[in-house]
Amino acid sequence: MSGTSSPEAVKKLLENMQSDLRALSLECKKKFPPVKEAAESGIIKVKTIAARNTEILAALKENSSEVVQPFLMGCGTKEPKITQLCLAAIQRLMSHEVVSETAAGNIINMLWQLMENSLEELKLLQTVLVLLTTNTVVHDESLSKAIVLCFRLHFTKDNITNNTAAATVRQVVTVVFERMVAEDERHRDIIEQPVLVQGNSNRRSVSTLKPCAKDAYMLFQDLCQLVNADAPYWLVGMTEMTRTFGLELLESVLNDFPQVFLQHQEFSFLLKERVCPLVIKLFSPNIKFRQGSSSSSSPAPVEKPYFPICMRLLRVVSVLIKQFYSLLVTECEIFLSLLVKFLDADKPQWLRAVAVESIHRLCVQPQLLRSFCQSYDMKQHSTKVFRDIVNALGSFIQSLFLVPPTGNPATTNQAGNNNSGGPVSTPANSGMLGIGGGVTLLPAFEYRGTWIPILTITVQGSAKATYLEMLDKVEPPTIPEGYAMSVAFHCLLDLVRGITSMIEGELGEVETECHTTTEAASSLTQSSEQQELQSTSDQMDKEIVSRAVWEEMVNACWCGLLAALSLLLDASTDEAATENILKAELTMAALCGRLGLVTSRDAFITAICKGSLPPHYALTVLNTTTAATLSNKSYSIQGQSVMMISPSSESHQQVVAVGQPLAVQPQGTVMLTSKNIQCMRTLLNLAHCHGAVLGTSWQLVLATLQHLVWILGLKPSSGGALKPGRAVEGPSTVLTTAVMTDLPVISNILSRLFESSQYLDDVSLHHLINALCSLSLEAMDMAYGNNKEPSLFAVAKLLETGLVNMHRIEILWRPLTGHLLEVCQHPNSRMREWGAEALTSLIKAGLTFNHDPPLSQNQRLQLLLLNPLKEMSSINHPDIRLKQLECVLQILQSQGDSLGPGWPLVLGVMGAIRNDQGESLIRTAFQCLQLVVTDFLPTMPCTCLQIVVDVAGSFGLHNQELNISLTSIGLLWNISDYFFQRGETIEKELDKEEAAQQKQAEEKGVVLNRPFHPAPPFDCLWLCLYAKLGELCVDPRPAVRKSAGQTLFSTIGAHGTLLQHSTWHTVIWKVLFHLLDRVRESSTTADKEKIESGGGNILIHHSRDTAEKQWAETWVLTLAGVARIFNTRRYLLQPLGDFSRAWDVLLDHIQSAALSKNNEVSLAALKSFQEILQIVSPVRDSEKPETPPAVNVPVPVLIGSISGPGLSRPFVRTDSIGERLGRYNSSEPPEVTDELEDLNLWWAAWNTWYRIGSESTKPPITFDKLTFIPSQPFLTALIQIFPALYQHIKTGFNMDDLQKLGVILHSAVSVPISSDASPFILPSYTEAVLTSLQEAVLTALDVLQKAICVGPENMQIMYPAIFDQLLAFVEFSCKPPQYGQLETKHIANAKYNQAEWVALNYVPFAERSLEVVVDLYQKTACHKAVVNEKVLQNIIKTLRVPLSLKYSCPSESTWKLAVSSLLKVLSIGLPVARQHASSGKFDSMWPELANTFEDFLFTKSIPPDNLSIQEFQRNESIDVEVVQLISTEILPYANFIPKEFVGQIMTMLNKGSIHSQSSSFTEAEIDIRLREEFSKMCFETLLQFSFSNKVTTPQEGYISRMALSVLLKRSQDVLHRYIEDERLSGKCPLPRQQVTEIIFVLKAVSTLIDSLKKTQPENVDGNTWAQVIALYPTLVECITCSSAEVCSALKEALVPFKDFMQPPASKVQNGES
Repeated sequence: MSGTSSPEAVKKLLENMQSDLRALSLECKKKFPPVKEAAESGIIKVKTIAARNTEILAALKENSSEVVQPFLMGCGTKEPKITQLCLAAIQRLMSHEVVSETAAGNIINMLWQLMENSLEELKLLQTVLVLLTTNTVVHDESLSKAIVLCFRLHFTKDNITNNTAAATVRQVVTVVFERMVAEDERHRDIIEQPVLVQGNSNRRSVSTLKPCAKDAYMLFQDLCQLVNADAPYWLVGMTEMTRTFGLELLESVLNDFPQVFLQHQEFSFLLKERVCPLVIKLFSPNIKFRQGSSSSSSPAPVEKPYFPICMRLLRVVSVLIKQFYSLLVTECEIFLSLLVKFLDADKPQWLRAVAVESIHRLCVQPQLLRSFCQSYDMKQHSTKVFRDIVNALGSFIQSLFLVPPTGNPATTNQAGNNNSGGPVSTPANSGMLGIGGGVTLLPAFEYRGTWIPILTITVQGSAKATYLEMLDKVEPPTIPEGYAMSVAFHCLLDLVRGITSMIEGELGEVETECHTTTEAASSLTQSSEQQELQSTSDQMDKEIVSRAVWEEMVNACWCGLLAALSLLLDASTDEAATENILKAELTMAALCGRLGLVTSRDAFITAICKGSLPPHYALTVLNTTTAATLSNKSYSIQGQSVMMISPSSESHQQVVAVGQPLAVQPQGTVMLTSKNIQCMRTLLNLAHCHGAVLGTSWQLVLATLQHLVWILGLKPSSGGALKPGRAVEGPSTVLTTAVMTDLPVISNILSRLFESSQYLDDVSLHHLINALCSLSLEAMDMAYGNNKEPSLFAVAKLLETGLVNMHRIEILWRPLTGHLLEVCQHPNSRMREWGAEALTSLIKAGLTFNHDPPLSQNQRLQLLLLNPLKEMSSINHPDIRLKQLECVLQILQSQGDSLGPGWPLVLGVMGAIRNDQGESLIRTAFQCLQLVVTDFLPTMPCTCLQIVVDVAGSFGLHNQELNISLTSIGLLWNISDYFFQRGETIEKELDKEEAAQQKQAEEKGVVLNRPFHPAPPFDCLWLCLYAKLGELCVDPRPAVRKSAGQTLFSTIGAHGTLLQHSTWHTVIWKVLFHLLDRVRESSTTADKEKIESGGGNILIHHSRDTAEKQWAETWVLTLAGVARIFNTRRYLLQPLGDFSRAWDVLLDHIQSAALSKNNEVSLAALKSFQEILQIVSPVRDSEKPETPPAVNVPVPVLIGSISGPGLSRPFVRTDSIGERLGRYNSSEPPEVTDELEDLNLWWAAWNTWYRIGSESTKPPITFDKLTFIPSQPFLTALIQIFPALYQHIKTGFNMDDLQKLGVILHSAVSVPISSDASPFILPSYTEAVLTSLQEAVLTALDVLQKAICVGPENMQIMYPAIFDQLLAFVEFSCKPPQYGQLETKHIANAKYNQAEWVALNYVPFAERSLEVVVDLYQKTACHKAVVNEKVLQNIIKTLRVPLSLKYSCPSESTWKLAVSSLLKVLSIGLPVARQHASSGKFDSMWPELANTFEDFLFTKSIPPDNLSIQEFQRNESIDVEVVQLISTEILPYANFIPKEFVGQIMTMLNKGSIHSQSSSFTEAEIDIRLREEFSKMCFETLLQFSFSNKVTTPQEGYISRMALSVLLKRSQDVLHRYIEDERLSGKCPLPRQQVTEIIFVLKAVSTLIDSLKKTQPENVDGNTWAQVIALYPTLVECITCSSAEVCSALKEALVPFKDFMQPPASKVQNGES
């Protein structure tokens, strides 16, 4: 308004008006003066108005009739130029709104006249338009006149006018209604009481309407009348009208001003009463018409459908339905049913096309569709309109394929079909373009030879119709081939898109509302609770209603949709179309899923699945599910039979992959087309985006995917992702490059699909898992009984699903792992392997996942996660177990620190490996165990330590791999070390645990049961360890036994101090003695067969080449170990109640080992015996040193190799014994074992020793090759034990015991040596060395005699026994002892390589014994017992043997030693004997002594030929010593000595001095006669005792004198005979003997003279001198002899005679004297 009312505008208007009027007056000056005048007066009028009024425009409007008048008159002239000028001026006035109502009426009347005269028609229209649009002054009659005017102009002959008029009419109609709308706006605030309009009230009841509304009402009513070919009520003056134009106008009003009809009941009434019946009436020709029925056959000719009307009617219907559906429910039901009918195959093509376009318009309005559903489908007795629409579309599409389309009669453009199924003729629209001989396919559907192109008709979601817009066409247009199909296709797509987006939107709102209200409800205050709850319940009701609608909509449409979409999917040859179809199916499936409509959901999914697989693919799951029941039956849609068309196989699709079907017996190959792949991707998409609503149809989806994956050859890789495998199963899988590039994408989507399972809710997740499990079960069934590659899809995907759902793993863990465990047991190795891979990956992932709360605080979850690992132990396949163990290893490496309560499970897995399960398994399991022991002992609960011990022990017992057994023993040692280091901590924790268990047990009323109860738990741990090692000590393999034994004893030795005192009882009886029993039993029953070699090329040493020998080693180790424990821990063991019983058992073991027929064992037993005997008796009082002193037993000869470890070093302990004993029972001081018990122990030991000794040295009754004879080291060790033992029992050691000892010593020394051992034991025969055994024997006696020496008086009676023993040994020098019946060889003759027995060289031993005897005798000669028991006589008697043998002794040294010993003994013994002469105790000794002298000095043995002079002289000097002894020790005391003895001695001396008296000259005598010194000595002694003694008895002197004369007489004879012989022999020398004799006599003479001189003169008889001197002449006669030797002897004999030469004394002197 401001534009036309501003002062400038007004000024301009005035000027323009005036100029217009001037121009008019000018034009009319000549022809039309009235007009000129009117114009001029008009100018004056305008000027006047302008001058008088301030509001010029208002004044103008008031006077507008007058102002306009000149122009109206101008128009009346009918002069074109004038008329145009006037009309322009009038328009200017109008545009400034200065025309009043009256003026307007005048103008219209004037325009009507012009119209009737057909003048300026376009200008007229323009003027009417300006008049009606610029203001609202035109009403009622004048308005109707203006409108009629426009209508009339529309029907002129001029095309331009017609069209302009049509446009003007349209605009005018719009203006009328716009005015009404504006009027309503103005009056909106005034609330009126609506006047109810009765349904049957008169159609003219317009009294209630306001002016503008009334106009509009009248106009609309007349339009209806006109279309119906009735006379108008208001538009008076109409001459003609077309139906088409009327329908267009109706449509535009209805379309543009729906609110008018909805707000005003009058208008609503018009719609119901006028428009709808009209439309239905007009439709009738279309309904009745059947294409193809000829007019002749029908009873009356049917009016043909007329395209323009029909099309416009459809447009009107579209508007009615769209805008007034709520008003016209019933009417719309009819319209919709009509629409559906128009799609029938017997309707004309164009009709079907426009019907489809109309339906399309509905399909893009989901809210409308929703209303249909609510109003019709959900009402009980109503037509199911919505269902019918959808089904009709479906039938329509099918009909297009099944019935070849017959076009309009004008253009029957249907191609015939040739073999290939493509069109032959190629009209422009057929879609096939031949290009260079090749054929390019346009987008199209093709089905069973029917080829329908797809045209691009509209943007998705908008229904842009083509034929509904052809308002200018009168004839039916030609519908291009494929148009209807394309529209129908879009209808389906838009329908689906609309419904789903609408429902999902509403669903979303409901869900969020529910969410917020529940949140609100949770935070309500008491007061507002009621209303809140109220609103919540309202919402619930609302939701129930909505849900019913949604479900009904889906239920109504899904069958038809599915039928149509499936068919289209099968027929589609265009990727985009396929994509759209699949998308529709997918969205429907998802929607059904969301609404929980299982059947329909499954049906859509089945369709997609079928599309993914090759045609006719045998997939059971698709043919048996509920959804698939649809595919094989036809169902009725509103009486029409719609056949579900199964996919055709001959679709023209590019084949992109060829592969094997997944079946038990694959028949040939199957082909995948690109469409299959596309469907597959849709399926993946569905599963990925809508997994939550799939529920049970996961089964379908996954089964299909599995088959596709199989055909494409995808194989699972780590983590469960599928990767393109190698060319599997031979050449049958062929993939084009197109697919090759797609595969990684597909596999990626597959993985993502399962990754997205983490967003599913728990229920959906369970559906997914169940589906995978049942798929997997099928795959397992298929894989039974053949070793083909199985389908691993399900297993791989179970793994993937598990991995991504770790955050809530608890809810799916059991079904998941339960199934995988079944897979692990499958006979097909590949299947198993993946089952195990999946299971172990899940477990590892589960443990490393960052749970909330963490696993360390959620033990239940941890155990749950580890449990399947344990379950795997029940599977026997080694490959599975290997996987299981590798998993354990990895868990340990990554999670070992935090396993906590999971340890028993993990350890159980290691321990479950059985012996028969192959080396690699055992090795892997063992690796795990090693890791545990080295790294994780401190982190595990102490209660698990016992399991560790058990598991380690069980590996020791595995016999697959020796190294593992040995290493496991090492682990046990490490474990024990750990116990030792962490003892206190472990003990505390175990005690705590024990207390808790005890409490539980009491509550349940059961007894706490664990091994070694009631020892404290920490001790039980140790006992378990010991028991395990004990088991290993009797393993069949020697190396294991050895290692276990060493470890057991080291452990007990090193860590035993940690045990409670009372536990030692268990250790001794249950562990150690139990072990000893088993070892003894095994050793004694072991096989003696020789083991050839230790497997492979290992050589076995001969000392270990039978099982028996190998067991011997074990026995040795065990016994030694037990003994050592008894030794080192005695202070702990002795306070235990039954120590003496234990001692006896131990001794019994030692005895049986010592008596075993195995040198090694027996010797070791003695070592152990030694060890336990060298125990220090318990420390008595605290002031003793803390480290017990070293063994305080004098053991003079302990050979190093035998001394037990206890000897070589004192064992050092860190704490004092007192403290330690105190720790065990702090309440009382340590008990002290009384002396008596100690003694009992020692005597038990003595008895054992005696039994061992007597048994082992007793000679066997018979001998053969295998007779067992104890070895020297054994005997040595045995004897060496005695001294130590004796120290403890000496107080009670009596003669009986000594006797027993003697027997053993004697037997021991008598045992021979086997020839093969002799080089190592025997000294060479010439060396005078004792064997260690002999040394030991002497040592034993030495210890005894020393003890007797310092012992009490009563012990001394043992001396004689000791002498007897020693003398028995002395005899060995000449007569070696016999060992039973055994023949021994002399060592020189023994052959080392034969099993012969060699007598030892007893000489050194006998000689040493002799030295001991002498030594001892020197000390004890005077002892009563020695005197009484005739010891001296025994000594002499014993010595007589070697002395009499002299040169015949085995060793020369023997008789020499015997002589010197005799001399020493006599030098001590004779004085004693003389002392006791009167008692007669020595009577029997003298004759023995005399005989001994006799046998020695005049021996019968001949000296060896090689005896040198020096030797001879040395030997002679020995004889001389004996004579000297006689002269010094015996003869001087003759009066104390028996007469017979002295007589024998004199005879002997005599014999010695005149040895050559015998007349027979043998060689022997000559040799002996060389003993000049000896003879001389005898001689001298004789002489000495003949003269020097004051002869006590005459007889004695007589003996001496007689002896002398005999001697001298003999000398005389010899000399004489010699002289005679010398003379006779002449030159011949005399025989040697004679010469020797004469020499000897000569020497004797000289000796005699010397002797006589030395003797006191008064002792020599005068006769004797005379006889001596009488020899002189004879001697002189000998001077002539020729022998130089005789001469020199003679010279010596003659020289002494000088002493007789002296001047004869005078008689006087003589007389004087």
